[in-house]
Amino acid sequence: MPRRPRIILPEVPLHIIQRGNNRQACFFADEDYCFYLDWLQEYSRKSGCAIHAYVLMTNHVHLLLTPKRKESAGNLMKLLGQRYVQYINRTYKRSGTLWEGRFRSSVIQQDTYLLTCQRYIEMNPVRAGMVKHPGDYRWSSYGVNGQGDPSKLLTQHRIYNDLGQNSKERLSTYRELFKHELEPGEIDRIRKATNGNFVLGTSRFQEEVGTMLDRRVIPGKAGRPRKKM
Repeated sequence: MPRRPRIILPEVPLHIIQRGNNRQACFFADEDYCFYLDWLQEYSRKSGCAIHAYVLMTNHVHLLLTPKRKESAGNLMKLLGQRYVQYINRTYKRSGTLWEGRFRSSVIQQDTYLLTCQRYIEMNPVRAGMVKHPGDYRWSSYGVNGQGDPSKLLTQHRIYNDLGQNSKERLSTYRELFKHELEPGEIDRIRKATNGNFVLGTSRFQEEVGTMLDRRVIPGKAGRPRKKM
């Protein structure tokens, strides 16, 4: 069965997940995380991707970005993946693949789901039981988005900047969002959309994208289609 082409739209936010092969670890030491972030910064600029949020977990990565061109995200992940795998194989005297096939992605309706997706990404270490607060996890963008840490990697999205008239207001408003847990239904929608390469947004937004691309952009109904009488 041929692989379904990814849904990627220029200048529309994209949530990406890339997992370690067989869910095995892809980060082994602090230096690995640092090198990955350095190369993410380098290749995001070269490929034309604005990075808004990220979290580097032990065996997978989440990125929230806006691609400038249709091919920008694919180019980023190819360059970043190749460089990082070469580094890991050389450093740890291993060979073969590190990542689990193709990365998975979901187009995000920015006005409705961008901040929800950012919260989902930055709360990953808390949901995994690794820390009690997202600010306690070193390898995520919460330190920048929620605490004002300096960063050359991140580009704040317009939706984030609209949270306040200045940096202090934006940080305060953003932190308030984390006082409330995401609804299980929201978490499930984000996971299904990203794992299935579908569009995350309102029904109207999904319909507009589906019409524009002339393809299905939401999960289909389970089971075989009914036979016509």
